[in-house]
Amino acid sequence: MDGATESITARKRHSGSAPGHETALAALFARDMPPERFLAELLATQCRLSGAKTAVVLRAGETEGLEVLATCPPLQAAGSLNWVRKAEKAFRRSMRQGRSVVALEGDAASGGSPSPYHLIVIPIHDQSRVRAAAVFRVRARDRQQLLLIHARLESTALLLSHHELRLSMKMQQDATSRLRRVFEVLDAVNQTDRFLGAAMTLCNEIATRLGCRRVSLGCLKGRHVEVQAMSHTDAFSRRMQAVRAIEAVMEECLDQDVEVIHPAAETAPYACREAARLSERQGPVSILSLPLRREGCATAVMTLERSPDKPFTLLEEIETLRLTGDLCTPRLVDLYDHDRWFGARLAAEAGKRLGSILGPEHTGVKLAAGLIFVALVLLATLNGDYRINAPFTFKARHQQAVVAPFESFSKEIFAEPGDYVDGGETLLGRLETAELRLKRAALMAERLNYRKQMAAAMRDRETAEAQIAQAQGDKIAAQIRLIDRQIAQAELMAPISGWVVSEDLKQQIGAPVETGDILFEIARVDDLRAELYVPESAIARVMPAQTGELASVGRPDQKVGFVVERINPIAEVIDNQNVFRVRARLDEHREWMRPGMEGEAKIDAGRKSYLWIATHRLVDWLRLKLWI
Repeated sequence: MDGATESITARKRHSGSAPGHETALAALFARDMPPERFLAELLATQCRLSGAKTAVVLRAGETEGLEVLATCPPLQAAGSLNWVRKAEKAFRRSMRQGRSVVALEGDAASGGSPSPYHLIVIPIHDQSRVRAAAVFRVRARDRQQLLLIHARLESTALLLSHHELRLSMKMQQDATSRLRRVFEVLDAVNQTDRFLGAAMTLCNEIATRLGCRRVSLGCLKGRHVEVQAMSHTDAFSRRMQAVRAIEAVMEECLDQDVEVIHPAAETAPYACREAARLSERQGPVSILSLPLRREGCATAVMTLERSPDKPFTLLEEIETLRLTGDLCTPRLVDLYDHDRWFGARLAAEAGKRLGSILGPEHTGVKLAAGLIFVALVLLATLNGDYRINAPFTFKARHQQAVVAPFESFSKEIFAEPGDYVDGGETLLGRLETAELRLKRAALMAERLNYRKQMAAAMRDRETAEAQIAQAQGDKIAAQIRLIDRQIAQAELMAPISGWVVSEDLKQQIGAPVETGDILFEIARVDDLRAELYVPESAIARVMPAQTGELASVGRPDQKVGFVVERINPIAEVIDNQNVFRVRARLDEHREWMRPGMEGEAKIDAGRKSYLWIATHRLVDWLRLKLWI
């Protein structure tokens, strides 16, 4: 007898109950039954102990009225329950106050003769609230007997709560026991490092613990299920008729992705034809097939068979098998994948990756990846014009400089930058010739002196002296002619027709000039060429006769065609970058073009794929850095 029964027995001793009553209550409390049945049995026992003729358990309805939970005697034998309406007032008072109420049956009626029956309302507590009440209709000789009956009924009121608590504890113990058995099976499976050993251990453990004739484990291989292990069977052939029948049952379970039980209930939402055939061949047997899942996907099936007198109908038993399968499946699948040869593992992994790519998950990511792939294919297959970018400068094809013919000073400057001059006709400027003229006068006097010496020597018939004087006079004459030429060159004439492109010298009149100093530059602007500066990374793809287009900074909207003429084979450093000068002939001349204008040129270097055009610089850089 447990603690609840002992407390009830103690209360009954104080209330004057007989030992027979205590035995009856103890026997009732010791029985295992559902709460609904226990309530009916308890009500019947209370009626016997108290001598009540009839009794009901009432609960307030959700809207109005009373709801009958149990009756004694049963409703078929209790006859009319009209007296319950007379107990409503006492029931409401007991529910409101939370304690038992004793009242005459006539107190609840409106008029009429007094009734010989009393109503005893005993509230049924659930923790801190009253959830229902038991109403007993008793007949007592005197007040002392009524109080005794009331005490007996109150002493048994807690039996229902104690019984529910006992059932709850029993359910927790059963759940703990089932969980312990599941972990024992899982521990046995984890002891082995090979798939067949782990599968055989799982089948043997379940067959032993559940009393099964045979437990089989099958794994999904492609589109079919293959039996991998059977309980208490070391070796078997897949050609055996029984093995094929079990595989058919497993595939039936896997196709429906539900647990299949045979014999099945009439309202079962699954088909079990293959299970029924296996039962007929084996004998009959009860069959349970349940899918084993990993990450929500069924990868294996376990089929249990046992004698027909023990069908798989207990929910607790099926829940235990589900939990066992959920815990053991990851270990079994890992061992199954690990035990396969390398090629099979590689093919399975490739199939899984392909399935994840082609499956319905992550549609947005896959759509984006597909679009990127299509774009890459199009970029790799479609070709476009590949052009090499290079800065350029306009240069005059015909340009001539006017230099200082001798050391002097600038005297007059007539031409300014941008002036158009005619070749041989336009005077650009003059140099100072006063010093030259003084030197010429001195030379003229010296030459006259030599002439006199020559004449005197010839008169005196001194031939040698005459020849020396003549030679000295010829020398002086040559110097005079040189000075005359320099004086003539002091007037700086335009050598060619064109435009003055040099700096303005009017601000430097009177400044000294050295022989060879460039004073003026004359260029023909109607015949220009372009000088491109191609980076060394692209010069290998530039060839003579290649075409292209250029646009100047001042006129970016106007494109001018050109043809590559010559490539300077020596690199130069411009703006900290190695470049090669490339000379290009312009297809046309436009009025706005001037020497020195700069811009951007694009050289046509053939047709390449768009992917190559976008990535060739990075690829070349990587090849250079990684030496590949």
